[in-house]
Amino acid sequence: MHIKKIPNVDAIRGGEKHSGELHLTEHHIIFVFPNVLPDGVPPPPNAPKTREVYIAYPIIGTCIFRPCPSVTGRPSAIRLRCRDFMFINFNFPDEIQAKDAFEYIRSRTCRLGSIEKLYAFSYQPLKMERPFNGWDLYDPRAEFRRQGISTKSVDRGWRISSINKDYTFSPTYPALLVVPSKISDNVLKYAGAYRSRQRIPVLTYLHSLNNCSITRSSQPMVGFRGNRSIQDEKLVSACFSASATVEFNGIDASVPDTAEPSPASSLADLRDSTDPESDTERLEDELIAGDDTNYDSKTGKRLVYGAQQSNLIVDARPTINAVVMQAMGKGSENMEYYKFAKKAYLNIENIHVMRESLNTVIEALKDGDISRLPPNRELLAKSGWLKHITGILDGSALIARQVGIRHSHVLIHCSDGWDRTSQLSALSQLMLDPYYRTIEGFIVLVEKDWLSFGHMFQQRSGLLNHEKWFIVEKDAMAGSAIQPGESDGRAGEAFENALASAKRFFNKNRSNDSNAESDGDGVSSPPDDPSQVKKPAVGTPEASEVTKPNEISPVFHQFLDATYQLLRQHPNRFEFNERFLRRLLYHLYAGQYGTFLWNSEKARKDAHASEKTRSVWDYFLSRKHEFINRDYDSTIDDRQSGRERLLFPKLSEVRWWYQLFGRTDAEMNEYLDLAAARDERLGNFAMGVTSSSMPGGFATPPRTSDTRSPRPTPSPQPPSLPFSKSVLTGVESAHEALTPEQRAAGAGSHPASLKHSASADTPGAFATNLAKLRDGVAGLDIGRGLFGGSSANDGGHGSNSTGGDTKKKEQELTDMSAAASSEKGSLEMT
Repeated sequence: MHIKKIPNVDAIRGGEKHSGELHLTEHHIIFVFPNVLPDGVPPPPNAPKTREVYIAYPIIGTCIFRPCPSVTGRPSAIRLRCRDFMFINFNFPDEIQAKDAFEYIRSRTCRLGSIEKLYAFSYQPLKMERPFNGWDLYDPRAEFRRQGISTKSVDRGWRISSINKDYTFSPTYPALLVVPSKISDNVLKYAGAYRSRQRIPVLTYLHSLNNCSITRSSQPMVGFRGNRSIQDEKLVSACFSASATVEFNGIDASVPDTAEPSPASSLADLRDSTDPESDTERLEDELIAGDDTNYDSKTGKRLVYGAQQSNLIVDARPTINAVVMQAMGKGSENMEYYKFAKKAYLNIENIHVMRESLNTVIEALKDGDISRLPPNRELLAKSGWLKHITGILDGSALIARQVGIRHSHVLIHCSDGWDRTSQLSALSQLMLDPYYRTIEGFIVLVEKDWLSFGHMFQQRSGLLNHEKWFIVEKDAMAGSAIQPGESDGRAGEAFENALASAKRFFNKNRSNDSNAESDGDGVSSPPDDPSQVKKPAVGTPEASEVTKPNEISPVFHQFLDATYQLLRQHPNRFEFNERFLRRLLYHLYAGQYGTFLWNSEKARKDAHASEKTRSVWDYFLSRKHEFINRDYDSTIDDRQSGRERLLFPKLSEVRWWYQLFGRTDAEMNEYLDLAAARDERLGNFAMGVTSSSMPGGFATPPRTSDTRSPRPTPSPQPPSLPFSKSVLTGVESAHEALTPEQRAAGAGSHPASLKHSASADTPGAFATNLAKLRDGVAGLDIGRGLFGGSSANDGGHGSNSTGGDTKKKEQELTDMSAAASSEKGSLEMT
C-alpha cells in the first residue's frame, strides 16, 4: 500500500497543538505524533511511543485549503470539518506540500466516481471480526415469528406475502411483506397504484400484549381531483381490524370480565409508575380521542382492549406541506373514505429544514479546532435542533401511547415513507418493546425499519462527497465558508416556505428531476452551482451514486440522537451505552463496511453486498464488551416503578448530545441546566404561570396523592424549546377536523396550546385550501402556469400564443374549486 508521508506538520484540535507526520493512504488520513505524557505522570508499561489519529476520507464534510507563500513566514493550512464532528487544522511549512496534500485528499474523496472504490470493498477484517457474519443477523421471518406471525402458527390476522419477492412490485420495499390475512395479492396490486412508489401499508410491528399493530406506507396519490382507491381503503381497514381475541404469545388477550385491564397495559398504572403525564400529552390524547370515552356509559366499567380503540393514521408532515403535495398529484388521505380511523398531522419538517438545522449547529461549533471557547449559544438556539428532536420524540410517544395504552392500530406515513416514517416507526417500537433496547434487538430494529424498508442511506449520507465541499481560499485570513441556513425551520414560516416551494416547483425553468428522490414534501433547496467536474451520463451506475447535496439530510442521525435522549433519561433500560450510538454514527459515514452504502434491500442484493463487503455489525459484535451498559437492568415488571415494559421520553429534559459534538456537558448544556435550576429555585414559578407568560402554555395540575416515593420536579423547558409546543397540529375524522383550539373551546376548560392548522382534505376544505394557495401564488413570478394569470413582465397581459391554454387551465381549476365547494362544511386555513 502506497503511503504519502509529509513531515513537520502541526495539527491543531480542540485548541491544542501537536507536531508530527501526516500520512496519506488510499483510504485514510493518518496523523502520527509523539505520545507525550503530562508532567509528573509515569509512563505505563509497554506504552506506545507515538499516537495516531485516523480520518476516513468519506467522513470529511468540508475541506478548506488556505495557501500561503513560504516567504511570508506563515504556514499554509488545510482545515477539515468531519461529519462525526471532529474539527482539525493541519499547518504545513511548505506551500507545495500543502497543495499536493489537498489535491491528494480531494482525489480520494469526491473524485472516486463509484462506491465500489470505497474502503468497504478492500477492507480485510481483523481476526476478532472474522467469526461473525452480520449480514445474516436479521431474518425477517424469524423477527415476525417472534412477534407471533408465522405460516405454521395460529392465524393472528396477518400473513406473509411474496408479492415483492423479486422487487418488481415495489423496488424500494423489502422482499417479504406482512399484510392482513384477508387481503389477497390481487388487491395489493391494485392498491399499489394509489401509493407513492407502490409503498402500500404493510406491517412492521405487532404488539405482543394486545395484538395491535404499527403499519407504514407512503403518501396516497390523492391529487387535485381527490382521487380514491377502494383497494387501498380496504387494505387500511383490514390493517385496523386484524385484532385477534385468542391466546396470543401465551397471554389471554380476550376481553376479561374484570373491570380493570392488566397492569401491563393500564393507563392508570402507567401514570402511577412513571413521571406525571405532561399537559401536552394529555391534550394530544384528548384531541385524538375526540368524543370517545374510556368508560362504559351503562356499567361505568373501564373499557379495555377490543371495546375501546382510536385507530390512527399518522401523517408526519406539517399540514401545509400535505396541501402542497396535493397540488403535485399526491397528498393525504381523505377521511371521508377512511371512516374507521382518525388522522393526525404532525409538524415534523422535511429533509431540507433538518439539513439546514444541522448546518447551523455546525456553524456554532466550527471553531472547535483552533479554540476551546464554548460553542455559540445563540446559533445553537437558532438551529432549532433540540426542537426537532423533541418533536420526533413527541410524535413517536404519541404512536406508542396509541398502541400500548389505547390498544389501537396506527398507520404511519410521510411523503415517500422512508425518512420521517422510519424515525417514528423505529422510535415508537423502542418505547414499546424491551427487546429492541438490547444490542441484538436494536440491530434488528435498524435492519428492519431502516435498511429493509428502504431508507436511502447512500442518498442521505453522500459518501462520494462533492466538489463544492472542497474550497480554496486565496486569502489566508478568510473566514469559514460554511454558512448557516437562512431558515431555521420555524413552524410559523410554514406557509411562506410552502409558497416559495410552489414557485420553485411550477417554474418552467426548473429541472424536471431535481427532486426525483426527495422526501422533502415538494420543497427543494435552490439548485447547486455547476461544478467543474463533468457529470456522469444519465442512466449509468455512477449517475445514481453521485452525491446530491440537496438530498443529504441527517435523518438517521436524528434517530440516534432521539435514542440517546431515551438512554440518557432511562439509563438502566438499555443494554447498550452511549458510545455504541456514537460509533454507529461514525460508521454511517466512514465507508468501511457495506451496511450503509446503498439505498434499498434490492440495491444491496443487486450489488452482492454480503459477498463483497463486511457488515458493520461485525465491528460491534466482536467488541460487544465495549458497548455494554453496566447499569442495564433487564428485569421487566409492570408493577414495579422503573421496570415497566413501556418507556416514554421526558420532553422537557431533552439536551444536547455533547459527547457526539466533542464538547463537555457544561459547554453544551450548562445554560439549559442553569435556566432549569433558576426556575426551580423560584418555586417552579415558570411551570405555574406558563399559561400567561408563553403562548399556548398551561400549568401542570398538582397530584393530590401518590403512594410511591417522591420524585424530583421535572426540569423546566429549555429556552430553545418553547413550552408545550406539541408536534400534533390537528386531527381529522370522517365528519370533522379537530384542531386544539376547537377542542379546547368545546371543552371550555382547556386553553389552546397546540398550533391551529387547516386540514388538507376534510369536507369542503379542499376548495378553501386551493383558493388560499392560489391567492398566495398569484403575485409570484411563476409564469402562466398552473394557476393561470400572467407574470409581472407581461404587464398584466398574457401573450397571444398562450392565452388559450391559460384560460383553459384557469377554467378547469375554477370548475374543480366549484365542485369541491359543494361539499359539506369548510375549514378556513390560518
